[in-house]
Amino acid sequence: MQTAIPCVLMRGGTSKGPYFLAGDLPSDPDLRARVLLAALGSPDLRQIDGLGGSHPLTSKVAIVGPPTRPDADVDYLFAQVVVDEPRVDLGQNCGNMLAGVGPFAIEKGLVPATGDLTRVRIHMVNSGDVAVATVQTPDGVVRYHGDAAIDGVPGTAAPIILDFLDVAGTTCGALLPTGNACDRVEGVDVTLIDNGMPVVVLRASDLGVSGAETPTDLEGNAALKARVEAIRLAAGRLMNLGDVSKKTMPKMSLVSPPLAGGVINTRTFIPHRVHEAIGVLGAVSVATACVLPGSVAAPVAKLSGGGAVQRLDVEHPTGFFSVEIELDPEAEGVSVKRSALLRTARKLMAGEVFIPATVWKGNR
Repeated sequence: MQTAIPCVLMRGGTSKGPYFLAGDLPSDPDLRARVLLAALGSPDLRQIDGLGGSHPLTSKVAIVGPPTRPDADVDYLFAQVVVDEPRVDLGQNCGNMLAGVGPFAIEKGLVPATGDLTRVRIHMVNSGDVAVATVQTPDGVVRYHGDAAIDGVPGTAAPIILDFLDVAGTTCGALLPTGNACDRVEGVDVTLIDNGMPVVVLRASDLGVSGAETPTDLEGNAALKARVEAIRLAAGRLMNLGDVSKKTMPKMSLVSPPLAGGVINTRTFIPHRVHEAIGVLGAVSVATACVLPGSVAAPVAKLSGGGAVQRLDVEHPTGFFSVEIELDPEAEGVSVKRSALLRTARKLMAGEVFIPATVWKGNR
């Protein structure tokens, strides 16, 4: 016997995974985790017995349901299903999978279309923040085709604008958890920052690499990986995250001067594989570090000008990520009022995923 669970397989940004209605999954967190492991086929490096794509970027889940706060239209819980361990991590957001939440919520009837554009206020349950997704809905129908291109995804699609409101410090308690723009951790200067995603920003040159290496080359550098992980473990405690040995944050972003006309170049450990691009909220945190006086990123970044609203192109292995940051000119130091960026999403498949009934017999 198997249990059938409705889901929609979607690409959100540069990630991919099944989207579930919250009511179609168990409410008990432990049982829900076992269901998700079975659905994606973990633990197994190939995830051959499930929907997972054998990589952290394709072993993700979005769970969407009615809002639990009055200023949101839907709740969105992100689950990172670990590929090679029987573990589901709920400790972080995913801004890429977030891109598919608006279209999914509209198509599932959780949010009515409101003309050519529909704004969906999304409560990101993992951190308690609210993001606003603007989705194209001509004639009341979600449009997926369009001319917007994002690096890391072939072709073009309809643009989805994501606005992040007041996300600074939501995981670590402050934009700069230690109060410093620069700290020294394990003998390396770092910036510990949380503007939607806890990130440790390091200069690539301080670790003996250029920052232009491919993800494969960096993953094959055992000495580098060991040093990055030692810094991550120490930084986690300084960032009020406790023991992060079993957590997928903070992310580790190695920065270097831009190579292709952007503001800064990045290589990001997520945390043990190297991202082929960079995460949405990780890019926001790195971009924020670029405009932060005294950070390790500031002297590396090539900023084109000042102003309350700045657009920063963050380079990564497969292109660049444009982040728009609005600063509060009245605040002391750097205070971020709003961060916005463009993503795309596409519905790939709708149907049911089957799991063994021995794991869960379902709601029926």
